[in-house]
Amino acid sequence: MRETAVRVLALVMVLLSGAAEAADRNVILFVADGLRPSVVDEIDAPTMNDIRAKGVNFANSFSIFPTFTMVNASAFATGHHVGDTGIFGNTLLTPEPLLLESHQRSVTPFLEFDPALREINELYHSHGGLISEETVIAAARRAGLQTAAIGKHGPAALQSIEDFDSGKTIIIDDFTGQGEPLEDGRAPGVVLQPDIEAAIEKVTGLPARAPIRRQGGGNCDAPGTMAANLLQQEWFAKVTTDVVLPRFKAANKPFFLVFWSRDPDGTQHNHGDSPGRLVPGINGPTPRAGVRNADEALRLIRAKVRALGLESTTDIIVSADHGFSTISKESETSASAIVRCGEVDRSLPQGFVAMDIAREFDLPAVDPDAGNSPIRPVAGSFSKRGHALIGENADKPEIVVVANGGSDLLYLPTANRKKLAPRLVKFLLTQDYVSGLFVADELGKIPGTLPLSAINLVGDSHTTRPAMLINFKSFGTGCANPVHCAAEVADSSSTQGQGMHGSFSRADTHNFMAAIGPSFKAGHVNKAPSSNADVSMTIAKILGLDMKRSGKLTGRVLTEAMVGGVDVAFTRKVITGPPAGGLATTMIVQEAQGVRYLEAGGFPGRTVGLDPLPR
Repeated sequence: MRETAVRVLALVMVLLSGAAEAADRNVILFVADGLRPSVVDEIDAPTMNDIRAKGVNFANSFSIFPTFTMVNASAFATGHHVGDTGIFGNTLLTPEPLLLESHQRSVTPFLEFDPALREINELYHSHGGLISEETVIAAARRAGLQTAAIGKHGPAALQSIEDFDSGKTIIIDDFTGQGEPLEDGRAPGVVLQPDIEAAIEKVTGLPARAPIRRQGGGNCDAPGTMAANLLQQEWFAKVTTDVVLPRFKAANKPFFLVFWSRDPDGTQHNHGDSPGRLVPGINGPTPRAGVRNADEALRLIRAKVRALGLESTTDIIVSADHGFSTISKESETSASAIVRCGEVDRSLPQGFVAMDIAREFDLPAVDPDAGNSPIRPVAGSFSKRGHALIGENADKPEIVVVANGGSDLLYLPTANRKKLAPRLVKFLLTQDYVSGLFVADELGKIPGTLPLSAINLVGDSHTTRPAMLINFKSFGTGCANPVHCAAEVADSSSTQGQGMHGSFSRADTHNFMAAIGPSFKAGHVNKAPSSNADVSMTIAKILGLDMKRSGKLTGRVLTEAMVGGVDVAFTRKVITGPPAGGLATTMIVQEAQGVRYLEAGGFPGRTVGLDPLPR
């Protein structure tokens, strides 16, 4: 009894001291896009390896599912899960077409594109913007802290989406200084403050223009890139270390900085190490170079923090947005797998889900990213980005397929959606590339599926919620640890052997996560589950922020990893939906302090990490 009281008292003291110390505390969140824990070692990632060893190793870490960049960017930004943020993928269905010609006036815009992100945010102006939840950066700025978001366009801007074009937060990404004005006269990206622009040119000797990432994705006839994203990453790192951090130091005020490293994600997606082959896939030399590139940027930032005398007051948190897998393009059941690509005779083209559904239901399909031009698979007229509006009337489609990579979103705008949904499920269960189906709760308990609420997709958001999520099959490619060498079917333009994410495989849900600094324990392995939403909640606690929240699907503060914190109890269990023809969507979840963590899901035998099931 006395021991319990002491532990409770210790926890209370941690929470109180955290609020008291927030006045002089800085936080740097370094997001290593697509970094897996298994590739972090002394050779390719010595800085991250050092932080993991000397600080806190979040060994039981989780990406937010579906495991896409913008989904996790919204969790980092707000501390909320998908049901509250409304960011269901890298591509969404919008209530009306975008106006910009640069985005084909599409209703299925890609969010990793600043002009589209800006316009969508304005589209939802009456709801308070694309995301109604307050971001950590907005709360930090409201509390008087200095703020910055630097790196990959799309997720970097999303961290401070309330400040788009306001100049209140320093936002520097791929579009900085790039491109001609758009149709509405505005710059493609977030406008850089004049004094920051002048400082970049004066202090670094570099132009205040982000270098273009030059990494060709390759195709069936030519391999992809054989180099990491070195030049652009070096520019972002130099601007951070030579301009932004010294500026924060000189102002003598606490700060919150997000650095979003495009590598290793971009290099893993586009590498050309094994065209058409699953091995080595994303474990070849080029993706490893991408890991080294990300680690070098972190090394430079950490060294600058030390040089400025900020180490004793600065926490550095490193987290990947998601894991990664090698792409498989093979299927024995898809009617669309009729093309030859490299060494694959029956390769799945981008948009295979849309084409399979259109063929099965004998309905016309059009491409929303190509002016609603017809998609005719027999004639080789494939979807530009994999999306399709399916039905007799493109303005009022019965089915909308939004391709995202390792999983796809289906929308059913029609009034007979309750009758259509079971028919769709029945067909999709016949396809060997499917591993798990999740359907909107209001559509009822359909055999073979689980509800969207089970995966935290139903909450307080105001964007259009999908009616169904299709998870794609994943499998190991022969190494001792299948999570390290997983392959997954992907609805994308990339070829077999390149990289992708987005599935409910443990290879995609297991992201790298570590932290070091005055708020965190030293040499500690945290065995309790931790997610990207938890990272944001923990940052808000460290900085003493009073976040404005409307939704309830939040992460938790990782007190057990903080100085004086005590271990947190958690459970692990299996959830299985009603079966259909021997197939039942199943998932493994963990729960801690009322928060659900999604480990792996789909059909047993078709998802990496789902077998063997725990007792």
